[in-house]
Amino acid sequence: MIRRERRKGHRCVVMTVDAVGGVWRYAMDLATALRPKQVEMVFAGLGPGPGKDKAAEANRIGKLVWLDAPLDWMVEDERAVADVPRLIADLARCEEADLLHVNLPSQAAYMETDLPVTVACHSCVVTWFAAVRRSHVPQDWQWQYRLNQAGFARADKVIAPSRSHAEAMQAVYGPIADLHVVHNASALQSSDEPKRSFVLAAGRWWDDGKNGAVLDTAAGMTRWPVVVAGASKGPSGQSMQFRHADHRGELPYTQMAAAMRQAAIVASPSIYEPFGLAALEGARAGAALVLADIPTYRENWGDAALFADPRDPEAFADAFNTLADDPQRRATLGLKARVRSERFGLDAQAEAMCRIYSGMFGRPFSTAAE
Repeated sequence: MIRRERRKGHRCVVMTVDAVGGVWRYAMDLATALRPKQVEMVFAGLGPGPGKDKAAEANRIGKLVWLDAPLDWMVEDERAVADVPRLIADLARCEEADLLHVNLPSQAAYMETDLPVTVACHSCVVTWFAAVRRSHVPQDWQWQYRLNQAGFARADKVIAPSRSHAEAMQAVYGPIADLHVVHNASALQSSDEPKRSFVLAAGRWWDDGKNGAVLDTAAGMTRWPVVVAGASKGPSGQSMQFRHADHRGELPYTQMAAAMRQAAIVASPSIYEPFGLAALEGARAGAALVLADIPTYRENWGDAALFADPRDPEAFADAFNTLADDPQRRATLGLKARVRSERFGLDAQAEAMCRIYSGMFGRPFSTAAE
């Protein structure tokens, strides 16, 4: 493995990523925003490997090293991920990193390193079961609970992407020391592009937490086309079949951004959403938002969206049809959402992360001129 030569005065962060879910976009956008602050990123990839486009993107922004190790939620027992913390720590040592930022709590469990460790919890199996199944995690997955708790205990700082998710984490794990909320952000630029008459939703639809079945039923009662983007087959055999919505499959990021700019309505019926990047991207594009009535979306969007019961397809269909028939209300909601989306800017996210990194060192992490 060849270590990239670091520029004078720059700090190096090793950050874990995967190519399956939203962590990829989070990591790429945050790393891009940290570059002007003299932070260089080494991405430690785990799980199924990325396509050529994703790999090229990561290597443009930093350095991508793919580790031969799985993600915790894709395996059956903890032995499969036992080596993950060591592999990450070894990479950090090889890269002469200044700090570790892992994006799954279990990746830090019992990690042996002298470096400061930040643990970001974007989602986890335990909070997923609490929200989606309304139950404790099953007995044969209790190891997930134990490893995540160990990861939180090992961390110098813990990050949640919303206050609502921070509360959900502490509801299932108990008090978590040094827990901070840093909202996610989006690199998508605001848009005034003329809107077209369709509803757009994006997600990994094989995940029951994304609630694709309710959206599909609602699509059968909606006057406008409902277009959905994202994978319908999961890495462990999960699947979701759309019968009423127009499923476009996984789209490259540029095509997804173009669709966001065109859609008059952007929807998310998720039962479980620690932050909700698709809603933010829709808001940036000036779409009217129709969102599941869950704490995260209430926290992030307040009066800048319509909310529907995530277990009631008719509620979503009614919201879609109401907005389809009322262009003035669509425009008003779209403007409110775009204004509110400015709270979730990349500069603010990068500043917040630099403050957290600095607190772990006891001195400024970034030496870039403000």
